[in-house]
Amino acid sequence: MPPINRRESFFQLGTSLGSIAFASLMASESRADANPDPLAPKQGHFPAKAKNCIFLMMEGGPSHIDTFDPKPSLEKLHLQEFTREGEQKSAMESGKRYYVQSPFKFGKHGESGADMADNWEHLSAVADDICFFRGCQVDSVNHPTAMYQMNCGNRFGGDPGLGAWVTYGLGSENQDLPGYVVLPEVSYPQGGAANWSNGYLPAFYQGTPLRPTGSPILDLSPPKGVTTHRQRMNLDLLMSMNMRHSEQHPQHEELAARLESYELAFRMQTEVPNAIDLSDESEKTLAMYGVGNDRTDAFGRKCLLARKMVEKGIRFVQLFNGTWDSHDYIERAHGNLVRGVDQPITALIKDLKQRGLLESTLIVWCGEFGRTPDNGVRGGVAYGRDHNPDAMTIWMAGGGCNAGRTIGATDETGTTAVEEVRHVRDLHVTLLRLLGLDDNKLTYYHAGRFKQLSQFGGKVIENLIA
Repeated sequence: MPPINRRESFFQLGTSLGSIAFASLMASESRADANPDPLAPKQGHFPAKAKNCIFLMMEGGPSHIDTFDPKPSLEKLHLQEFTREGEQKSAMESGKRYYVQSPFKFGKHGESGADMADNWEHLSAVADDICFFRGCQVDSVNHPTAMYQMNCGNRFGGDPGLGAWVTYGLGSENQDLPGYVVLPEVSYPQGGAANWSNGYLPAFYQGTPLRPTGSPILDLSPPKGVTTHRQRMNLDLLMSMNMRHSEQHPQHEELAARLESYELAFRMQTEVPNAIDLSDESEKTLAMYGVGNDRTDAFGRKCLLARKMVEKGIRFVQLFNGTWDSHDYIERAHGNLVRGVDQPITALIKDLKQRGLLESTLIVWCGEFGRTPDNGVRGGVAYGRDHNPDAMTIWMAGGGCNAGRTIGATDETGTTAVEEVRHVRDLHVTLLRLLGLDDNKLTYYHAGRFKQLSQFGGKVIENLIA
């Protein structure tokens, strides 16, 4: 029998019981390399331009054509009937299609000449702090799968959220608070809590949602009559019992995560009330964010909380704002939505800047996709727009982005991106790079292979980085 060379030996290893042992060994090494304190601050792969991220998710698909990407040609095409071409069509598409001009007027703002619809009355003041990106595309035309892809890199759910990957890679600067906090609305976004799940990463890295009404976290306060000293004694007893069990069953990683969650919950009883208390903010600051104004109060509170959390060292804060799915009455619907977020977002940028935090905090504004230049509902009378995965506007501020620039472009009707056309995986890779992380190195061994946010690799969009 001829001797087996090195290549053949590796081939046999991969096609036999040895592959199972090899996979187990790799998984063990991955666990052994893990920091014993999973949320302790960690070094990134590159010098970071940003150390925190505030992710503003406009659920439903904001229309780029009616916010930041003007299309004058639609004025000439207004109400012209046409047939939609292409294979991927929204489930909402039926009947005749009509081109629809934007009901909003546009202007250029700042020294950069940034395009904004005129109803962005406040954001126009910080135009030069923003980098607009018009080249992003996603794969799905439906809300839940597009939400998963924008938030988790995978259309089908079950993968870690962007914030989970960031806290896995960098840890948190505050061990008494979660590293990844989510500020949802009363109604969760399409796809639910899976949008901020830890997926196959350890449970330490999942997003912690704060309830928009009532107590932000259930059972935040101890039961009546239970002192802090008694809680500490109970936790110490539970810890000693679980540690003995863990020594006998070291493969039960879920137990360690649960123990850490108990400890974190105990510490949060002291820290969270301070982190979410707005009573120490001046009347001037509250007014700047629109707190107390019926139209802006809800999102204004979220933006102000995001600033406070970044100050507290929370690594990733995600804010949700919903109902941007304007299939009809887009002037009324988008008009009200813009008025609800315009002042709070502008205040967030200004507040971070005056506190010296904007340079180290990356702000991202996006939806799960853009919208089409046409309307097919109610015969073109109540003008609206359909879902569009081929064109959208995403913008960033702070955190080392290329502020004062507009990168990429869509065609003359806003139907598809035509310049700096990039898949959303490239956007994700770029956001990680700004935070000092390399997508190809930020991996986790699961189901027989090393997985990453981009699924199978992406390219940094260099033009988005200053």
